[in-house]
Amino acid sequence: MKLFLSTDFEGTSGIVAWEQIIEGNPEYAQGRKLLTDEVNAVIAGAQEAGAHEFVVNDAHHAMRNLHPQDLLGRATLITGRHKPLYMMQGLDASFDGVCFVSYHGSIGAERAILSHTYNPGAIWEVRINDEVVGESGLNALVAAHYGVPIILVSGDAATAQEVQTFAPQAETVVVKDSIGRFAAVNLHPEVACEMLYAGAKRAVEQLAQTQPPHFKLPVTLEITFLVADMADMALWIRGVERVGPRTVKVVSEQLLDLYRTFVTIVTLTRSLVDR
Repeated sequence: MKLFLSTDFEGTSGIVAWEQIIEGNPEYAQGRKLLTDEVNAVIAGAQEAGAHEFVVNDAHHAMRNLHPQDLLGRATLITGRHKPLYMMQGLDASFDGVCFVSYHGSIGAERAILSHTYNPGAIWEVRINDEVVGESGLNALVAAHYGVPIILVSGDAATAQEVQTFAPQAETVVVKDSIGRFAAVNLHPEVACEMLYAGAKRAVEQLAQTQPPHFKLPVTLEITFLVADMADMALWIRGVERVGPRTVKVVSEQLLDLYRTFVTIVTLTRSLVDR
């Protein structure tokens, strides 16, 4: 059994500030350890249930948050920036299941720790078929394309709620309860890891009953930016249509192409983020 782990950072228990998850800050070393322990708890639980091969895509910020020698299960680590499939780089149809580890809520969530959707300096909201989605929903497009079920999602309560739209059968592990965007009630790291271990074990045991995410075709992806200039720039990409001063949309039946277009828009509009 082969599993793909896409790892973010904000959904880790104990993480409530950017300074904990951006390299170069004094608190980053502690944050990195908390994240690594949660990733390893998922691997260990999945191993107990019979998974034997793991590919981990480090998908947060500079994407160099995990040390390869620290990972259990002799996991393959995909690390570094500018990946064509971004947070889903490495996934293909050969995998049996996908795990979203340490994920967070969308920028539009009412209460979600460090909430954003890919680029907080550019994106105000993203919708798929008129439903507000975060990174988990966008990344599910790739899982759906390859026909691989999302079996586990961990993070805060907002994350667990958001995945119900596209992956209702996924095992959700809530390790923190957001008070606001910069405060949360965090489980003790040992408790969080115990829950992740048990959740991953259950997810693998129930894998045969878990279906890949499903999207009604054709899929309409709408992106609303912070400023109109970003929508102007998004129109440079073929197939992108403007539907409002700050909003563009893309419609496609090809889920992987849709995701690639989104990643291209995110990368392109970064050049207009105020600094």
